[in-house]
Amino acid sequence: MNAVVAALRAEGKAVAVTQVCAWLGVPRSTAYALPKEKTRRRSPVRADALPEGFLTGLIYALIQVYPTFGVRMIWSQLRFTLGFKVNRKRVARIMQREGWTMKKRRKGGRPRVQVKTSVAERPNQRWATDIALVHCGENGWCAFVPVIDCCTREILGWELSDSWRARTAERALESALLHRFGYTRGGPPGLILRHDNGLVFGSRGYIATAKDYGLTQEYITPYTPEENGLCERFIRTIKEECVWQHRFENLDAARRTLSRWIAWYNHERHHSALGYQTPAQRCAAMTPLAAAA
Repeated sequence: MNAVVAALRAEGKAVAVTQVCAWLGVPRSTAYALPKEKTRRRSPVRADALPEGFLTGLIYALIQVYPTFGVRMIWSQLRFTLGFKVNRKRVARIMQREGWTMKKRRKGGRPRVQVKTSVAERPNQRWATDIALVHCGENGWCAFVPVIDCCTREILGWELSDSWRARTAERALESALLHRFGYTRGGPPGLILRHDNGLVFGSRGYIATAKDYGLTQEYITPYTPEENGLCERFIRTIKEECVWQHRFENLDAARRTLSRWIAWYNHERHHSALGYQTPAQRCAAMTPLAAAA
């Protein structure tokens, strides 16, 4: 079609495309349909036949350019950017052999909860802890770590610090042990400490401290805070009834206020889940039963 129109115009004859289409009996759209050139896709270079040392050096060079890339992203650069048809498993094998991959957490290394609810049947059977934020004026946001008995709802220990490191959570745990037993290694065998999967509770220092004190750590299922519901609910209570009712000037002022409120919570505040007893009253009523058990 286009060739006919071009030939007529080359001879100096003014002819419209519509007229030529009418002569040939074809739709006008045919004249504007350009033939598509068949492009042959260039096959990538096979890297399976490349020397191992060359491919290792190539992967190392890519890691220097993209230090945050893992196996799949390095493989994609080799395959789609550089055009090497290399097996992804081979890239993974080389990177693992050279130590260029992140170490994976061992499956099953963290003991998950067996009982979905955090409520305990007797004192010192299960404790729970968590980390919350409290604004302390000139000291900014500080970490508040309580430790609660899941049977009596008593706050055994707590810590408020401008440091978010594991040492803050360790001091809260030590405070709870001293309050309940008089010394840090006085817990009964099998005492469970439940918490979430935060970096603090999974740190080497915190794990070593809990193990040294004879506590068994129990990690909740990821993204299920209801499994640590008692501690989560206490954090909501202390925020509503204490933290949000004050404007703390600094860390020391916040500590004094929280100390008074927690003492009131343990000895004077009636708890509906305890039959409107205070945590201290419930602990006193349950202690003979715990001793007998």
